[in-house]
Amino acid sequence: MDKLIGQLIFFFTVIDPIGTVPVFIAATAGVPESTRRLVAIRATLISAGVLLACIVVGQLIFEQLDIDFAAFRVAGGVILFLFALDMIFGESKPEHEVAEAEKHLNDRLDAAVYPLAIPSIAGPGAIMAVILQTDNDKFSLVQQSLTAMVVAIVLAFALIAMLLASRIQRVIGDVGASIVSRVMGLLFAALAAESVLSGIREYYAIGV
Repeated sequence: MDKLIGQLIFFFTVIDPIGTVPVFIAATAGVPESTRRLVAIRATLISAGVLLACIVVGQLIFEQLDIDFAAFRVAGGVILFLFALDMIFGESKPEHEVAEAEKHLNDRLDAAVYPLAIPSIAGPGAIMAVILQTDNDKFSLVQQSLTAMVVAIVLAFALIAMLLASRIQRVIGDVGASIVSRVMGLLFAALAAESVLSGIREYYAIGV
């Protein structure tokens, strides 16, 4: 149970459903409520498809390329760490993706794909995370299935957040969403560092 809760927090941090709220609002400004719901559902389904595909075939691709998964764990951790630093010190996720959403105001349904599904929900960090958390050498099929279930739960949170976007926005505002994103970035940095250390231990068989 503790592991599932830890994974839930991990993927909530990586996917950041609250940070998607201002992006969704910008992408669906001035459209009917029915269209907003359609965009939210479509973005969630596309994100689920992308992340599920990464869970199923992600590691197979690396194995075909003969890449040591410990090396990928280190490289993935470094990339996640840089991503986290950008969330903390750079332009925060909502600010950056809101700007992208505003460029696509005339393509409301297309916004479900970009920037909502990719990169706001199923971004580089989320893709790296699901691959790292479904390592065939470390996790059984049951554990990987549980990971997929946790990802589905977080995506459900993202869908609910988008459907309630206007209410959430009134409560926290753009500044609140930016603060949440930066706090998530701090947690993300710690998780990324843990991935790097785990990869180094695995590669050099430290403690084995």
